[in-house]
Amino acid sequence: MGSYTKKDIMRLVAEEDVAFIRLQFTDIFGQLKNVAITASQVEKALNNQIMIDGSSIEGFTRIHESDQYLYPDPASFAILPWAAGAGRTARLMCDVYNPDGTPFVGDPRGVLKRALKRAAELGYTFNVGPECEFFLFETDEKGRPTTRTGDEAGYFDLGPVDHGELVRRDICLALEQMGFEIEASHHEVAAGQHEIDFKYADALTAADNIMTFRMTVKTLAQNHGLHATFMPKPVFGINGSGMHTNMSLFRDGRNVFFDPEGERGLSGECYSFIAGLLAHARGMTAVTNPLVNSYKRLVPGYEAPCYLAWSASNRSALIRIPAARGQSTRVELRNPDPACNPYLALALCLTAGLDGIERGLTPPAEITENIFAMDAAARLANGIDNLPGSLEEAVYALNQDALMASALGEHVFPRYLEGKLREWDEYRTQVTDWETARYMIRY
Repeated sequence: MGSYTKKDIMRLVAEEDVAFIRLQFTDIFGQLKNVAITASQVEKALNNQIMIDGSSIEGFTRIHESDQYLYPDPASFAILPWAAGAGRTARLMCDVYNPDGTPFVGDPRGVLKRALKRAAELGYTFNVGPECEFFLFETDEKGRPTTRTGDEAGYFDLGPVDHGELVRRDICLALEQMGFEIEASHHEVAAGQHEIDFKYADALTAADNIMTFRMTVKTLAQNHGLHATFMPKPVFGINGSGMHTNMSLFRDGRNVFFDPEGERGLSGECYSFIAGLLAHARGMTAVTNPLVNSYKRLVPGYEAPCYLAWSASNRSALIRIPAARGQSTRVELRNPDPACNPYLALALCLTAGLDGIERGLTPPAEITENIFAMDAAARLANGIDNLPGSLEEAVYALNQDALMASALGEHVFPRYLEGKLREWDEYRTQVTDWETARYMIRY
């Protein structure tokens, strides 16, 4: 993605034979939506004149206040390399606005923008590098997804046992054509499980990139006759998919988490950011881990964190500090999963970390032992609490965290809670395959 003006986009649409433009945005539960226009309407779109019916979008507006406008972000313009047919297809990420020209408070992208504005007032830029995992499954004779992989590979394996190698390759090449810098891709621990890592970016761009990544993976998997899912735990008894989230704060081009004189090379601000994340981790979990299925992943034994602790290297802790220092110093939060709404999740992470800095919080002692091997008494002695064990418990924790509720805003917060409680109630009354039926396609 580049830095484009309206004039640049109109020129590119003409020069690159773009016939179709997708104006994309998300609902509060992280589902990508779009309005498609032809090239003849691009000027109208860039002048913020394309309307949507907000009452038909999950968590947006009521039927008597339904008119809303899409404001495309010119910097997000990208041509979709896989779209076939006459003329090319491009996309623009959009903010949602009210008819009076004010930002819509229920727009998830706007929620993140408000958090970033608060960080900017304190002199910070927030950078994020996500590690998105996903599964590739075979489809049946009717094209419906199964949980069969036809894959015998494990961590870092390659073909011929890695049957998804060619799909992963095509995904990486397509993303690079769209402006991503792909740092690595590999087969993950479970059969049919994969990870593609792309370079960190400012938080808003990173959230846009996550949405684009999920769309690209699903589309190209389908082109190969496979089904891609970001459902956190699609198969019992194997590893689930996470989205480890690497975060850093910069000021005037300098990584403020790095202090060559500090313990472990970390600054006081870094330690306070960690403390803020730990203080609000339970309240954030309903957003970072948004599905009933998310809590099937957050159990001991499958590398996913389920205890509130931090460490410089221990991968059983919720928060890890990777070894790199200098400008690459970062905090890795390990519980988010790739089904989350990235705009809301990153807004809460930033708000929690800044709260730690502003209040001068100090994290508890580092845990260097394998927490999964500790019994309950040992965890209690070390002051290690648990993450929520279910979506119901996570929603309750979010409801008790006033700062996280405030970060979501008075529009998103109640609607998000209502939607998740409704989802939990539906799950409790349905048959055992409810999760697969509900989540396999949507996430």
